[in-house]
Amino acid sequence: MSHQAGYPDSVRIVEVGLRDGLQNEQQIIPMQVKLSLLHRLEKTGLRTIELTGFVHPLWVPQLADAEAMLSQHQPLAGIQYPVLVPNLTGMQRALTAGAQEIAVFTAASEGFNQKNINCSIEESLQRSAAVIELAKANNLRVRGYISCVLGCPIDGKVKVSEVLRVAEKLLALGCDEISLGDTIGVGTPLKAKQMLEAVAAVVPMPQLAVHFHDTNGQALANILACLESGVQVIDSSIAGLGGCPYAPGATGNIASEDVVYMLNGMGIESGIDLDALVAAGRFISGALGRTNASAVGRAWNT
Repeated sequence: MSHQAGYPDSVRIVEVGLRDGLQNEQQIIPMQVKLSLLHRLEKTGLRTIELTGFVHPLWVPQLADAEAMLSQHQPLAGIQYPVLVPNLTGMQRALTAGAQEIAVFTAASEGFNQKNINCSIEESLQRSAAVIELAKANNLRVRGYISCVLGCPIDGKVKVSEVLRVAEKLLALGCDEISLGDTIGVGTPLKAKQMLEAVAAVVPMPQLAVHFHDTNGQALANILACLESGVQVIDSSIAGLGGCPYAPGATGNIASEDVVYMLNGMGIESGIDLDALVAAGRFISGALGRTNASAVGRAWNT
């Protein structure tokens, strides 16, 4: 099936469920469950799977096994496995553990940055600068996350000009890819499209990704609007896992199964086996004792 004119030929899905999804679970997820999910995800055709995060275990207990995740996992050729690092301490841990790609993070909102990582935007960028410099010295690819690009739970509205400023700075620091995150899921299609196109004026579109939460049921519509503008990288989470511990009321990320279903229907290539993806979502939903948040996952169960 050929895709419609005006949309990209192909899209790369960045699967964030193992880190961004599971870090918000109240129960501690056993290592074997994580590894079993990882192996299932690897068989779907995904090319980027965010593996874990080297954050302080007191902040995020679910990621206390970051070193073990890397030591017990055998990377497969053709798949990228970025890991989140908040500072130089985390970066040193990641390097020692053998990470090959990292992700740094900040926000377009001062209030959220203070709540999330106890520092200003500028301070977070300074931290990222040191981390990125060390990553580049070790030939690691770097991903940058910007939270709250369409709204903040603390500051409310976020200026597009601030998103542009932060994105341009991350690019200048050496980020190979920048993910634009609607952390609380308040975005709507036109606003999402306008924000993306504004950022694409200072960061090349091939280096941009979008990351939508589905709080108000707008995530797929927002992704569609951004596809119209040419975005080719989409962050999503298996079974819709995730949320944000510092954004009360925000539901999870858009489910990977639902994104791939939409892409398939549009004739846009993702390289992902939807049946295998649904099976992975069914596995982790069962392991967590919950209903799959993916509409496609639920439909496949009937």
